[in-house]
Amino acid sequence: MKKQILLENIHPGEILLEEFLEPLFISQYKLGNDSGIPHSSITRIIQREQAITPEVAIKLATYFGTSEKFWLGLQADYDIEELRRKKAFLFSKHRKNTTIKKHPKNHKLITQ
Repeated sequence: MKKQILLENIHPGEILLEEFLEPLFISQYKLGNDSGIPHSSITRIIQREQAITPEVAIKLATYFGTSEKFWLGLQADYDIEELRRKKAFLFSKHRKNTTIKKHPKNHKLITQ
């Protein structure tokens, strides 16, 4: 069995910082002032301590000329991968202990 190498899960705050703020020479302070996003929220998002909410997504999309779905998609991808990583052991353990067979009378699938 090959050993799986996990890459770091990229938080939307990292994308915000490295793909938008730094290349465009925009400070977190300026983004906050211009977009109406509280400075503390921007800081927490960049530090991977806060998720991008729909409200923040709308403000970022308006400010950078992207879509709200872009920002929410980044957040959803991050959240799903985090959950997958946290639950991987439990999911794999559960899968090993589950057998699937057909019920003899009504042919419905039963998990045990």
